[in-house]
Parts: sequence; C-alpha cells; structure tokens
Amino acid sequence: MKTLQKIFLCMIAVLLFGPATFAQDDDTNYITISGVVKDRVSRQVLPYVNISVIDQETATVTNSDGEFTLKIPQTGSPIEILIAQIGYHSSRIKVQGSETEKRVIWMNPSSMVLKEVVIQGYEPRALVREAIEKVPQNYDQQSRLLTGFYRETAKKRRHFINLSEAIISIYKTNYKISDIAHDKVGVTKGRKLVSTKVSDTLAVKLVGGPSIATHLDVVKNPNIVLSIEDMDNYDYHMEEITTINGRLQYVVSFLPRRILPYALYMGKMYIDQERLSFTRLEFSLDLSDRVKAIQAILRKKPAGLRFRPQEVSLLVDYTEHDGVSYLSYVRDVIRFRCDWNKKLFHTSYTVTAEMVVTDRKPGQSSDIARKDRFSDFAVLSDNVSTFYDEDFWGPYNIIQPEEDLDKAIEKLKKQHKP
Repeated sequence: MKTLQKIFLCMIAVLLFGPATFAQDDDTNYITISGVVKDRVSRQVLPYVNISVIDQETATVTNSDGEFTLKIPQTGSPIEILIAQIGYHSSRIKVQGSETEKRVIWMNPSSMVLKEVVIQGYEPRALVREAIEKVPQNYDQQSRLLTGFYRETAKKRRHFINLSEAIISIYKTNYKISDIAHDKVGVTKGRKLVSTKVSDTLAVKLVGGPSIATHLDVVKNPNIVLSIEDMDNYDYHMEEITTINGRLQYVVSFLPRRILPYALYMGKMYIDQERLSFTRLEFSLDLSDRVKAIQAILRKKPAGLRFRPQEVSLLVDYTEHDGVSYLSYVRDVIRFRCDWNKKLFHTSYTVTAEMVVTDRKPGQSSDIARKDRFSDFAVLSDNVSTFYDEDFWGPYNIIQPEEDLDKAIEKLKKQHKP
C-alpha cells in the first residue's frame, strides 16, 4: 500500500515544453443540452451530480456551481437523461434536440420513514468485508475502453496559476482480479494554461495526472482503503441510511485505530443495500502526523522550502447499469502551505484533480497506441500545448468549468498573447 499512488511535485521553475498534437474526432452528429441542478428545498446548487443518458454510455457530472453541458450522440431513438445524487430522488428529462437556454433542474431530497423499510442488521466491519468479497460479481467482468475528461488546477491563494485538461482513454481490465497493473491511460488531446507572472515562479505539478483514473479506482485498487488484510487498522461505525437513484445505501464511517509507519485514512463508504456494492467513497488522509502525511503526497521540493499539508480529500463514485457497477467519477483535493526558512509569511496552495467517465465500450489494451500512453511519472502540463481555441473539445463531453475558473482562463489567455 501504503500511500496514495499519486504524488505532488514542487519545484522552482515553470517548465514549458513544445506543443503535442493529438487526433481529433470530427463527428458533429450530436445534440447539446446545458443546465444547472438545484436542491428544491434549500434552492442551493448541487455540485458533482451524476448526469447520464439512459440506454447510452454517455455521461458527465455537474461542476462545483451545479452546472453541466452534455453532448449526446444522435441515434434516432428518443433521448432521456438521468440525474442522480446521493440523498435525492433521481430525475429523468426527455431531450428533443439541442437547446440554447440553460435548464434549471430541481431535485427533491429523499426523506425516508425507516420503520417502513426492512433493513438487514449488519455489524459494520462485517458489512464492509462482505462488500469487498462481492466485488468480483458486482463490478464489470469484462475489459473496457473508457473515454474520460480529466482536469487539474493549481491555485495560489485565490487565483489560478495552472490549468491542464485532457480527453483520456482508459483501458480497464475486469474486476475479477483486484489488480491495476495492466490498466492503461492514454491522452487523446489536451491543453494547458500556466501563469507567466514572475510572482508565480513556484510551480505545483501533479505527477501521474490522468493516471488518477486507475490509481484511485479504490475498488480495483483496494490497497488504499478496501483491503481485507488492512481492515484491522480501522474502526467502523454505521451512520444514517440514505438513497441514490431510489436505492437504499448503507453508510459506514471509518477512522484509524492503529499507529503505523505510514498515514491512514478516515471517511465514509456508501454501500448499496441490495447488491452490497460500493456506490461512493469519501475519505481523507490522516494529517495528525505531519511527517507521514508529507511522505504520502510529496515527491520533491526545493531546499529550504517548508511544506505543510492542510487537507488531502478524495471522492470516488461508481454507477450501476443493469446490475453491474462501473467507475464514474474521481476527485481529489490537496491544500498545503509553503514557506521559506527565515521568511515570516507563508503562501497557501490548492491542487484539484478530477476525472469523469463520459463513455465506455468493450476494449483491448491495443486500442491505446503506445505513443499516447501516459506514464505514472509524467506531468500533464509538460506534455500538452497552450490553448486559445473556443471549440477545442468538439464533440467530446467535459466537466463544465465553474464561473471563477472561466474568468481565470480568460486572464491566463491574455498572459500568453504576443
């Protein structure tokens, strides 16, 4: 295990490499729908809501402002989208054609009368163990070629200093064996914007970038938090039951119970009550021992720079179709402070990486050309070109940038104009 298999790199330099070129899909036979998802009771926007097309493999998620844009291939059949979120009744919307106005989609919180629900009694540790043992039968049993959208950003205090995005291909082997050794990630096309301000000379880079799609698939890579051998390292507690897409979910919280040479985690697991499959995992790295936390996430830093982690949080979502669960969304956030020896003030940074699976089909490893495969030790911003094109993504689905990121993109573009 025993740490996150992705790491962060801090170095005094902003490295700008030559542009890379990628193939582009010219197919424009799709329709577009945009919207914002809100809680009907609180009227607040809902971030990271799953948006998928019924009877298709097309999907995305809402951004932190609750907004989404979905490009749907035309098949000649009626199109209906499903909106699903933990703790809410799911919604279905029929789509007639491309829409120019943004829809407002209201979601109703799910209120359950527990005495009307038959709940099988479980001791939480036994429940987690049984869910782990059911992984081979609950999750995809054939190899898949996934299409995903990946974005990573770095913020210095409140302003963005780095943005990298890519359409990625993910070859994912079946879940019968918990092993990511043969999973592969390739970059189809990508772009970046890096601040050129002299004051932003501390570059914060995520090593392995798009490999998040394999390393943080915690069901397939159980050594992070779902290893039976490591269950004795944690205490488990049953929390209040909830729902997603009309299905009851057990909620199990977990905390470290032992002191080990490496950092452990704390968080919650959402487990489907009927299938005993993991639907969502929300967890964070235990930062109580700073030395162990730094060892888990920091690859390299300049001499004289003090690195102080403030938060390392992760979210992993799975979706279910016809009794089979698939990886759908991964997000991680790391916040830290950097200061120099003998300097009075510190600077705070936030690095965010997220990936949504937007399409999937049966596949083979040969579907990802060797030249396009992304190394676990590569940095995305070092391997893609600076962008200006408004229509860069074409028919590909992406995570809609939130308002403050949109503004930051425009500012960073201006820095790169001749």
